[in-house]
Amino acid sequence: MNTQAPVCACGIVLVLLLLLTVPRTATAQKNDIDIYSLTVDSKVSSRFAHTVVTSRVVNRADTAQEATFQVELPKKAFITNFSMIIDGVTYPGNIKEKAAAQKQYSEAVARGESAGLVKATGRKMEQFQVSVSVAPAAKVTFELVYEELLKRHLGVYELLLKVRPQQLVKHLQMDIHIFEPQGISVLETESTFLTNELAGALTTSQNKTKAHIRFKPTLSQQQKSPEQQDTVVDGNFIVRYDVNRTISGGSIQIENGYFVHYFAPEGLPSIPKNVIFVIDKSGSMQGKKIQQTREALIKILDDLSPKDQFNLVSFSREITQWKPSLMPASEENVEKAKSYTSSIQAHGGTNINGAMLMAVQLLDKANQEELLPSGSVSLIILLTDGDPTVGETNPKEIQKNVQGAIGGQYSLFCLGFGFDVSYAFLEKLALDNGGLARRIYEDSDSALQLQDFYQEVANPLLTAVAFEYPSNAVEEVTQDNFRLLFKGSEMVVAGKLRDQSPDVLSAKVSGQLLMQNITFQTEAEVAEQEKEFQSPKYIFHNFMERLWAYLTIQQLLEQIVSASDAEKQALETRALGLSLNYSFVTPLTSMVVTKPEGQEESQVVEKPVEDENIHRDIPSGHDVFRSQAMGNRKFRITGSISAESWYTSRGRLRGQVGLRALAVGMHDTAQKKNAAVNFSKAGASGKPHGSSGHGPRVPVHYHRLSSHPVYDMTPDLGVDFFVPFLLSSAPSGPDGVSHGVDLGIEGTSPALPASIQAPPFILPLPGQSVDRLCVDIKHSQGPMTLLSDPDQGVEVTGQYEMEKARFSWIEVTFKNLQLQVRASPEHVVVTRNRRSSVYKWKETLFSVMPGLKMTMDEAGLLLLSSPDRVTIGLLFWDGPGQGLRLLLQDTGRFSSHVSGTLGQFYQDVLWEPPAADDDSKRTLRVQGHDHSATRKLKLDYQETAPGAEISCWSVEL
Repeated sequence: MNTQAPVCACGIVLVLLLLLTVPRTATAQKNDIDIYSLTVDSKVSSRFAHTVVTSRVVNRADTAQEATFQVELPKKAFITNFSMIIDGVTYPGNIKEKAAAQKQYSEAVARGESAGLVKATGRKMEQFQVSVSVAPAAKVTFELVYEELLKRHLGVYELLLKVRPQQLVKHLQMDIHIFEPQGISVLETESTFLTNELAGALTTSQNKTKAHIRFKPTLSQQQKSPEQQDTVVDGNFIVRYDVNRTISGGSIQIENGYFVHYFAPEGLPSIPKNVIFVIDKSGSMQGKKIQQTREALIKILDDLSPKDQFNLVSFSREITQWKPSLMPASEENVEKAKSYTSSIQAHGGTNINGAMLMAVQLLDKANQEELLPSGSVSLIILLTDGDPTVGETNPKEIQKNVQGAIGGQYSLFCLGFGFDVSYAFLEKLALDNGGLARRIYEDSDSALQLQDFYQEVANPLLTAVAFEYPSNAVEEVTQDNFRLLFKGSEMVVAGKLRDQSPDVLSAKVSGQLLMQNITFQTEAEVAEQEKEFQSPKYIFHNFMERLWAYLTIQQLLEQIVSASDAEKQALETRALGLSLNYSFVTPLTSMVVTKPEGQEESQVVEKPVEDENIHRDIPSGHDVFRSQAMGNRKFRITGSISAESWYTSRGRLRGQVGLRALAVGMHDTAQKKNAAVNFSKAGASGKPHGSSGHGPRVPVHYHRLSSHPVYDMTPDLGVDFFVPFLLSSAPSGPDGVSHGVDLGIEGTSPALPASIQAPPFILPLPGQSVDRLCVDIKHSQGPMTLLSDPDQGVEVTGQYEMEKARFSWIEVTFKNLQLQVRASPEHVVVTRNRRSSVYKWKETLFSVMPGLKMTMDEAGLLLLSSPDRVTIGLLFWDGPGQGLRLLLQDTGRFSSHVSGTLGQFYQDVLWEPPAADDDSKRTLRVQGHDHSATRKLKLDYQETAPGAEISCWSVEL
């Protein structure tokens, strides 16, 4: 069998989004369509996930209403079944060859009905949607089933359920059953909607091989508050796990005549690599793209092993190589390469062909001169954001040229930045040359996406990996030869046992490690293995046969991409036959969804492919409104609020142009209303007169921007008057909606008091009778160690920018957990075992992992806690003195070995008596050094912005 692409697994995402809506008519009330039951049952048996989503609804209106059923599922998943039960009659979805369903599909598209039936909705998801008219008092049951093989990504399998019912549900339940015969070594959960109060609805049980996670909130637990009928259940629920492994790395599992062989050996050293980074610097990369590319490349260069060799090729119309040959990844060379990377500027055309041939020539030259270390691995990583425009521009010719030049010697990985590049072109280019393609989404975390991809290929473990089984024992085996195995991934081979197969199935896996042949032997008792999978609670029937079919189809679809025209027909025929036989909706099949007589004609489910233009309309990044209900909502503020409170609580108003926000229009009803807002009266000095916060009432007015509905951007404080704003013009986005609109206030905006600010740090000192200590940074050069406690296994570092008087980043490292939490003004990045996750400030988070609980509330306070450690908090404070802040709790748990800029204050601290002539000054002696402390008024950033005034002893460092 031909060598195929390396196993470089991506984390699997299973996402559920259920949304039931009704037409917005004058008579339709919010919950005319009532979801009275919503269940998600996901059974993961030996990495193969079988998920069933069931929703039961009733129309409580006295007229017919439309119910829309939406489920988001991973792009790699195959829908296997869908049905609707209406008035006791089942309306199934029938899977057919795409050509046979083409007429119905074309008619549906012409009617405009099927375009949204299945569409891409994000980086990893597709959305399934079906609508049906529901008679008064009638009930409908929707059920969708989909399946996917979980792939190992940087050491874990990941299963994610996104739940968004948008109403309270009487019976809401998620059950996740995991069965892994190898044993579960790590199990973690994470949620964006769980709170400490809602955590009681979550139960987790686990033994050696099984885990059961259940989320079953009551109606009262789902409510945001006793007065509100809105649900708090809105967001992601994630399960991550891994299994036990041995040095042999192999596990053969058998069920109902089929087998699967998982291979991910532990303890192997990484193979040195020779890597050429080919970077697009054409004009289309200008701005944030090239900035993020430089940022990512600098971090990637830092991750190179001293045993590696590397070079950089940048291209636009012209092609530039950093050095004439490969360079060792010494500390000196890496620093020089980082300096070169920082100077890369974007301009000109796109000469992909020339750049790729230059990269191959660099490796060929090193190979001819015998400068490539024996047994090393050679990789080319291409990053581009557009189609070729200079030199050879025919994609087929470029693919032919590159494949001919590489000649099977090196592996090529292609990264497409954004949606202006042909993904199909890059995918074939990579698969033709033993690599894979990946899309990099334009977003604030693009640099992290690039780094994450590099981590997947950073540590090759084996080359030329081959699986062998006795020919009299197995048949119809999936891909059994792989070019590369990377650390953190897993190879999977499945097949069928012959009728007269031996009682023991043996397997041999061979590969090369640093020019040495290495062999792994594995055996499995057939009868013993069959017994493992007989628990109906955890297993669905014939799951391993379906796993085999799923894996075979996915590999055939991949082979079709790089196959010749003569080979494609046979591959497509086999993939189609398996898709129909096992009822999978794949790119070769369609599902016809039937509906009751009298409603619109049948709809057709088609699986999108990665390069379809529909992706170009997908918001690639964070949508500030995504967690709010869509529709016509009033933009309102209520009650009498002070200017200072309003400014600082929003964290945006500065000077006369105050709030900068994402605006998409106003209601007709809102335009006709005027109101006045009570602001603090500020004197010439900018300080408020008095503390009541009351001042003159400043009239402001609405101006219509567009007919689009507005999204609620402020808390509903309970008073029915509108706060009008003057909307200035702003550029329109691709959707025709103005974005980044300035909301100005007519009249003069009072200035904030400049004298009282939040200090960089407020420290609670254990065992001291004095007030808290406020620490100001007045002298800083480079990164500083704020806290280091080897007994606690924790270190906190940060970079303070003196000119801006704020931290550009703060990082908390838990050495025993191999976990880092890095906070910047933009977001929080959590990295564990080379795997990074990005979280925006004020996105709620509730994560439980061995040895640590991580939570973030709606105010943006991130807490890192465990029973025996100091609790560390991180916050992006948007009050006066805006910036990153550090909070500490349970400081009595620091050991006697704590040190650092802040840690020193948790050693022996001696307060000298106050000065006789001025009791607002005293001396603080820390480890033999004296610090002057002055009693000052500061803002407590631990309180909601704008913070509460506190009196503390202030120390300057």
